[in-house]
Amino acid sequence: MKNSSSFSFFRISLTLILLLILFSSSTASTGGHILIPMDDGQRNHLKAYGLIYQHLLDGYQGKWLLNYRGGSFMAPYHENLVRNSRVRGVSIETISSGQAARIVEEVERPNVNMAVVELEKAPSIAVYAPDHTLPWDDAVTLALTYAEVPYDVIYNEEILDGVLEEYDWLHLHHEDFTGQHGKFWFAYRNQPWYIRQVRDLENMASELGFEKVSEMKLAVVWTIRDFIEEGGFLFAMCSGADTFDIALAATEVDIVPMEFDGDPADPNANEKLDFSHTLAFKDFEVTLDPAEYRHANIDIPDYQTRLAEVDEEMDYFTLFNFSAKWDPVPTMLTQNHVSSIKGFYGQSTAFRKETIKSNVVIMAEAPGRNEVKYLHGNLGEGFFTFYGGHDPEDYTHRVGDPPTELDLFPNSPGYRLILNNILFPAAQKQEMQTFRGNEKEDLIRMLDAYAESLLNSGK
Repeated sequence: MKNSSSFSFFRISLTLILLLILFSSSTASTGGHILIPMDDGQRNHLKAYGLIYQHLLDGYQGKWLLNYRGGSFMAPYHENLVRNSRVRGVSIETISSGQAARIVEEVERPNVNMAVVELEKAPSIAVYAPDHTLPWDDAVTLALTYAEVPYDVIYNEEILDGVLEEYDWLHLHHEDFTGQHGKFWFAYRNQPWYIRQVRDLENMASELGFEKVSEMKLAVVWTIRDFIEEGGFLFAMCSGADTFDIALAATEVDIVPMEFDGDPADPNANEKLDFSHTLAFKDFEVTLDPAEYRHANIDIPDYQTRLAEVDEEMDYFTLFNFSAKWDPVPTMLTQNHVSSIKGFYGQSTAFRKETIKSNVVIMAEAPGRNEVKYLHGNLGEGFFTFYGGHDPEDYTHRVGDPPTELDLFPNSPGYRLILNNILFPAAQKQEMQTFRGNEKEDLIRMLDAYAESLLNSGK
């Protein structure tokens, strides 16, 4: 009887052990983590950003593996993440916790140019735009919509009312912060959309207590500048980038011709610009001709002039390679599955290198040409990124052209640069502390002094 009881106990114990083994095996087979590859094996790079953003929005966390397979993402296994990847058509790989640990170990090795960035919380996103349709599209809103990343549209009234306190990330696109209505007067002044735009902005300025549209825009610019300085993230494309700095430099001078506001610009305006206010640009000259499309010589020459020098098939810009461990910020912003990206035009196509401040990080430029396409910098506690051009998948997107169908370009490297920026604020704050400019030089001097002291002490 005793032997029978012992045998039963042994059988039950063996069954429990086998069940535990099967359970462990099942857990390993379903995977402890999800890897979202961002190399050439990814079916839809753009929607992959929306996938990890939604995961963060749902209250979970993840990792950004800088320079690992094109800047891949990784998160603990969750059924929602798997389900959403299928719905969005995003490639994922289910891996065990052991495999995930080995990937992290590989990325964190000191002798490789890779790094792990913790993604903690989905940033709140705002897009600066009017509430009516304009005859051009915004590449950033196209990207956000396609990637299924939620955002709010705000404009002058909301910004001046202090709504920026509710957001982490603000986008500016095809905008004119100088109050010259995009400098469309010469070509489009009789078009209904242009007439409506001018009327709406003039009425808005009056209702908000400003005499001119340029004064209202300047107040908006300074409010956004304060937002950055206090820890906000700004991303601007096309004319939203250079006109922002032009307005700051012209804070105390009238640069707006009579055709736009009824009184003449200061003929000596260029001698009175103050570049101490600007974020990225210096030593530029504004254009006082109302018929000239370009706002200042920050931008490269116009399309027709440049077309004679640069063939479309040869128009590329190259991303710089940064140290993932020492410079995580520009490394995050340049994550891609390619290093060379085809160029594209805009009202502001690219930035002349000599107009860029020395403390600004240049992240992409056209090889052999004096053209910077992508730059980044910090102001106070916050950061800004400027990206030249209008639409990365439409070489010469013009007024009235139809919007780009991103279903045709799910792996667009040019659009990937836009979406890198929306995840930038999701990273841990300590990841943002990156050495640049004098700080790097100070560190080198400090290390040299320490080494010299060790030699002098005989150690």
